[in-house]
Amino acid sequence: MSSPLKTLVREFGWVHTGIGFTGNTAFFIGSIFFLPTLEAYKIWGIWLFIIGAGLMMVGAFGDLLVKIYEVQEKKHGRAVAGAFESTAES
Repeated sequence: MSSPLKTLVREFGWVHTGIGFTGNTAFFIGSIFFLPTLEAYKIWGIWLFIIGAGLMMVGAFGDLLVKIYEVQEKKHGRAVAGAFESTAES
């Protein structure tokens, strides 16, 4: 991962959750606009569905990057610890 991307993932991981939550909210409101009494807002419901789905996808992708970064950090941390242990034994 590039350095700016690592910084974004590490320092601003909460942003991905916020984007996902916004997408979920848009999707929910879009669902309400499909109720028979709100027929006049159906086009808004469609657009909120599309926007909500896109935001949920972006949020999920960001969460995936956070998890991948955390796994890489754990692997790197173990490798470093293992290297120090084998050096100390020599």
